Amino acid sequence: MAAEATGTHKDPVTGEMISKTELKRREKQREKDAKKAEKAAAAPQAASTKPTGPNEDDLNPNQYFELRSRAVQKLKETQSPNPYPHKFEVTKSITAFIEEYGPEGLIAPGQKLEGTTVRLAGRIHNIRSSGSKLKFYDLHGEGKHVQILANVRDASDEASFTATQQIFRRGDVVGVVGTPSRSQKGELSISPSEMVLLAPNLHQLPSGHFGLKDQETRYRKRYLDLILSDDTRRIFITRSKVINYLRRYLDNLGFLEVETPMTSILAGGANAKPFVTHHNDLNLDLYLRVAPELYLKELTVGGLDRVYEIGRVFRNEGIDLTHNPEFTLCEFYMAYADMYDLMEITENLLEGMVKSINNGSTVMKYHPEGKDGKELVMDFKTPWKRYDMIETLEENTGVKFPPGETLHTEAANKFLRDLCVKHNVDCSEPRTNARLLDKLVGEFIEPLCISPAFIVGHPQVMSPLAKQHRSRPGLCERFEGFVCGKEFCNAYTELNDPFEQRLRFEEQARQKEQGDDEAQGVDETFVDALEHGLPPTAGWGMGIDRLVMFLTDSPNIKEVLLFPAMKPLETPANTSANAPAPSGQV
Repeated sequence: MAAEATGTHKDPVTGEMISKTELKRREKQREKDAKKAEKAAAAPQAASTKPTGPNEDDLNPNQYFELRSRAVQKLKETQSPNPYPHKFEVTKSITAFIEEYGPEGLIAPGQKLEGTTVRLAGRIHNIRSSGSKLKFYDLHGEGKHVQILANVRDASDEASFTATQQIFRRGDVVGVVGTPSRSQKGELSISPSEMVLLAPNLHQLPSGHFGLKDQETRYRKRYLDLILSDDTRRIFITRSKVINYLRRYLDNLGFLEVETPMTSILAGGANAKPFVTHHNDLNLDLYLRVAPELYLKELTVGGLDRVYEIGRVFRNEGIDLTHNPEFTLCEFYMAYADMYDLMEITENLLEGMVKSINNGSTVMKYHPEGKDGKELVMDFKTPWKRYDMIETLEENTGVKFPPGETLHTEAANKFLRDLCVKHNVDCSEPRTNARLLDKLVGEFIEPLCISPAFIVGHPQVMSPLAKQHRSRPGLCERFEGFVCGKEFCNAYTELNDPFEQRLRFEEQARQKEQGDDEAQGVDETFVDALEHGLPPTAGWGMGIDRLVMFLTDSPNIKEVLLFPAMKPLETPANTSANAPAPSGQV
């Protein structure tokens, strides 16, 4: 009723909300496509050497969809067979089948392993015919594939077997009951006595051996990308291994995994612009978390001396090759430790992780996008190089920086502005001391960090939650880990002085009032927790998505996110009267 009131209707095929006129136009076009497809199906073939029936690769996507949909609807009506059965008993995965029956000498070419019956399931990728009674299928699953050698003489019911063969198309999910065998050419196969359609694919499966070529389609239809690309599957298996290794490493060090809120009244724990949402029952605007830091430190105050969390965080920032507005972060807090302990942990963690996914080697290669194909070689072997921020900036700019204890002043701001102008380093407003320093580091130090390295000696003005340096006034005890010129981790000796923390929060709040929407406000709950006593503690955070980029040679962060943030496609549904208005909320 709501759709009719606004003059829009749901397209039964695409699910879009469109106008009545557009719906009628599409229905007429589909009828026309279906008739063309049926006509093509009925047309005789010119050469007797070609199989009868239409060449479905010559149909356009709409024609193929209409023809296939009608065929499957007919199967649903007749239930001969049911195209969507409830269950198929699988006795062996394709991977296990290959491992058990693949060894040379077990089955001779042209022979079957008599007396052995297995039940496999997977997706058909290719279909080839050899005469009227023999078909070859490539059955894919778990990143592996095996050949189906479908000979009518092996069928338990010849008529049913032959009829079923006519149903299968590329992309269908099928079940196979048969005997391990090898073709005459020696390829490991399964010779089926029965094949069952488990889920038909209504769309044309793109051909070729290299998966989808269109990048937009790969990101929007990740399921199709995974169907076609073993390399995409490899990336996400590696991602899972990275997270599992990280979790095991921390567990073995006695850390406790916890979960903290995704929404809160204040966005704290990192300098980042938050997303805003609204809680209806409480009638409160809330922020999606930009980091779990403050909650985790509150738990450390409570006596959980080693805690960590792996989860999603949300930052309302730009999207580029290394940034996505939501990403996976690991943070941990370790009581009675400092930044130097965490530098050693970071080196050992990453060296071991790389060895575990790289066949024992610490050397990996990375090919960044837009670098003229230049190959970057990373060596994760410990120890890593360390760059002192101010000292390295002085070396590369040829000027002496103001003393650390004055880097928060107006005079320092003018010095940093002039230095950025001199070296053509762009910094958008607000040009705070912290943002100007960060831009200079990005220009002069980060490009030096190809193999993993640490940047240390951060000015206090850049780190409102870090403890002041024990011997260098104006600096703090913090390090950032970089690889291929990009940050992947950040850590510091935690500030545990509630008096100093309140002053820093108030300074951040002033910056926020001046227009810095990435600055934090005053979190009274966190200050109260510090007033109960946070032991000397070190904290650490790592962006998992960005690290996985480097470990899988993926030049774009979208490659390592199953469902990256994408602009919606321009469709009638986006412009209809009932479409939601753009908003800053999520």
